Amino acid sequence: MPRLKDFIELHFIIFLWGFTAILGKLISIPAVELVSVRTLIATLALGAIIYKRGTPFWLGSLNILKIMGVGFLIAAHWILFFTSARVASVSICLAGMATCSLWTAILEPLVSKKQIKPHEVFLALLIIVGLYIIFRFEFDHALGILMAVSAALLASVFTIINSKLAKVHPSTTITCYEMAGACIGSVIFYPLYTQFFAEDGALNFCLTGRDWVYLLLLSLVCTVYAYTASVRLMQKISAYAMNLTVNLEPVYGIILAWFIFNEGEKMSTGFYYGAGVILLSVFVYPILDAYSERQNKLKKSLPNDVVIGED
Repeated sequence: MPRLKDFIELHFIIFLWGFTAILGKLISIPAVELVSVRTLIATLALGAIIYKRGTPFWLGSLNILKIMGVGFLIAAHWILFFTSARVASVSICLAGMATCSLWTAILEPLVSKKQIKPHEVFLALLIIVGLYIIFRFEFDHALGILMAVSAALLASVFTIINSKLAKVHPSTTITCYEMAGACIGSVIFYPLYTQFFAEDGALNFCLTGRDWVYLLLLSLVCTVYAYTASVRLMQKISAYAMNLTVNLEPVYGIILAWFIFNEGEKMSTGFYYGAGVILLSVFVYPILDAYSERQNKLKKSLPNDVVIGED
């Protein structure tokens, strides 16, 4: 069972993730190159941590391939995520990520073969309403919104997978292999990227001193710590609860962007209403989920009570 400190740590991690889009926009190199360098640094740092702690590293060839395959999804997620922040804005990128809960409400029951919970679907749709309220006047950023929603879909998929992996393997080892897979995945994408998407058809790794500071903060704090801790918390917190709470990421990120990029000037009153709807869904979830669990237990106990009464 999750404890209060687990949820506090989860919110701190989400705060760091809200800062991720800002760092991605501050770093001057393109998104694909950024993901490559970020994941390489994270892999090396995690490898050093595993070696120092003596954490089990070899998980078997098949398991390693599966986990590195998840890393490919993570690479695609981050490329879409950072590109969305640049072609649209940090605010739009982060708010599009709030659709994670909708995708999880649909996908998790299909994977786990559990019954879809009506209140989860309801709250996920409530998130969409919040997004609509915020961005109903932002149709000129359709590409950025589409990229952000696609990134959210991929995030939902690998979060569901990780919630299962975390119950079997050490979180640090999982993250190390996934970062390695993400690095390899982004490198494999280079030929297609340089052919059709890269500016001047060439890779750009020209990092300034400031870029390196931001990049190390992004790689070590927002990736190594935050990602490993999130995988560890998945041992106690459900994938849906994780992704629903992640809906606070746009709220934290947009507040930070307001101070750093002065994006608050671009936000209408609708943003505050929409953010309120998103916050409402996050805080109402534990109440509705607890009520749903009590109702299910009551339904299961009723037949036994009836039999006892007849005897």
